[in-house]
Amino acid sequence: MWSRCNLWALRATHRHRYLLTPAFAQTVRFSSGTTTMGVIGTRTVNTTERLAKLRELLKKPENNVKAFFVPSEDQHFSEYPAHSDERRAFISGFNGSAGCAIITLRDAFLFTDGRYFLQASQQLDRYLTGKLMKQGLPDVPTWQEFLSKSIFSHLEQGTRIGIDPTLISAADAESLKKSLEPRGSKNPVDIVWGKDRPLCPHNAVFPLDVKYAGETFQSKLQRLRKRSRRKKLLPRSLRFLTKSRGFLNLRGTDIDFNPVFFAYAVVTPTEAILFMNDTQDQHSIKTFLGSDLTKRTHVLGDKTSLAVVEAIGQENSILIPSPVATMKAIKNETEIEGFRKCHIRDGAALTRYFAWLEEQLNDGVELNESQAAAKLEEFRSELDLFRGLSFTTISSTGPNAAVIHYSPDPDDCAIIKKDQTSSQHFGTPTNEEKRAFTRVLQGHISIDTAVFPTGTSGVHGTGHGVGHFLNVHEGPQGIGTRIAYNSTSLKVGMTVSNEPGFYADGRYGIRTESVVIVQEAKTPNNFGNGYLCFEHVTMCPIQTKLIDFSLMTAQEKEWLNSYHAETLEKVGPLLRNDLRALQWLERECSPV
Repeated sequence: MWSRCNLWALRATHRHRYLLTPAFAQTVRFSSGTTTMGVIGTRTVNTTERLAKLRELLKKPENNVKAFFVPSEDQHFSEYPAHSDERRAFISGFNGSAGCAIITLRDAFLFTDGRYFLQASQQLDRYLTGKLMKQGLPDVPTWQEFLSKSIFSHLEQGTRIGIDPTLISAADAESLKKSLEPRGSKNPVDIVWGKDRPLCPHNAVFPLDVKYAGETFQSKLQRLRKRSRRKKLLPRSLRFLTKSRGFLNLRGTDIDFNPVFFAYAVVTPTEAILFMNDTQDQHSIKTFLGSDLTKRTHVLGDKTSLAVVEAIGQENSILIPSPVATMKAIKNETEIEGFRKCHIRDGAALTRYFAWLEEQLNDGVELNESQAAAKLEEFRSELDLFRGLSFTTISSTGPNAAVIHYSPDPDDCAIIKKDQTSSQHFGTPTNEEKRAFTRVLQGHISIDTAVFPTGTSGVHGTGHGVGHFLNVHEGPQGIGTRIAYNSTSLKVGMTVSNEPGFYADGRYGIRTESVVIVQEAKTPNNFGNGYLCFEHVTMCPIQTKLIDFSLMTAQEKEWLNSYHAETLEKVGPLLRNDLRALQWLERECSPV
């Protein structure tokens, strides 16, 4: 039986021939395991054999491929893919959530952003370390510019650059169209991966009750069609390939830490169709959806990848930002209340954890980063309505805290010491550490207390959208320099993170993070379209011994005392049965 992933590959290559030829159908097996996105720490991964096998495939005369592009995303453009789709992690050894690789017959290049410069330099082997392309720095091209200008322009006529059409958006493909001519079909990384490639998951899908979702999927469907008619789209029989899992109030477990599943939905003026495997329907999904949506056991593209556009036909396609993403980004009152309550519960788990960790260290118990992370997950797992983590716990101490998205390797991670700093310090902080922590906190307070005009978009790299029982990173809104952030204004009901940080490579790192909800601001005057502000929902004390109060204004101290009073009031009642945690919370929330 074909898996969902293999079935899609078969359908795509049966209709069109892309970039690579069927000659890649031979199998190469590796005995070494694959890397896993966001789980392994910072160990160097030797990819020499993998790269050599890939180059053997590229060099075959019938293929004549001189460079191959390997993105992070899967066919759904997921930020965190399933293990079976971690091609870039497999071929490069780098398992951060953002980046892509370009493999030529002689060199290999990894492109990633500032969050992962340090991690990538530690994980890449000697064949890739010198080719780390630090995106965002001066004179460093984007991967598109590099591929079309630096690589393709130096190849002799008649050679090819390989791109899997299911893994590149139509927009990116359009920008490369003049220099790259589509020809073949098979992704060679999958061939090199061979039998060691994990199976594509198709776990059971389950419905999210309306008491948590706040709106039926039928109502969402009506809003989508109304919005589309207003934009004069549906009369042209445009079919939206939607983010079906959130839109339909369905959830799954196909990707670690993300309650999502592999499926696609098509919405037309008269029908809505869900494409999924029968094996995924173990909770009467068809009964849950009713007659408003048809379920079919086929596969269809979700976002506008090159493969989807070619399959449908460019003459039948219109590329627009998905209206579903914006609808999902604006949370209803039920979802917002869910954010508030779950962060209070999580505040209790964090309090229990920090009180326990402090006691352990004071008693001289030796703990490593992984053991500490496991204990925090244990406290969280005891919470009401707990369904799992949204990503691997960033448990880091000392120099590892400078790796922005660090996750400890259970077999090779640091021991937590009392004189090392992350977001909590269990010894005596230095003046430098206190100054850095205070400046980060001041940035956090500035965002938390900001009042801004309706229509404002995020322009500083300090936050991202957050899903409601969905992905930890959710667009299109955010606070950063990405084009999507700048083109998407913040609206009432959107959720974003407030997370400024400071990272001293090889020494320590600091990040103060909260989830905030965009709300209407009550201002004395209401010019234009009004003003917006943020409501914070994260409830965890900010360690005052790390603050240099000589740098703080009176207003900032007032904010800190108010925040701690709110945290104690909301989290304290959940700790009546844990005196150690309650006493720790009362101490940490004391006024300054």
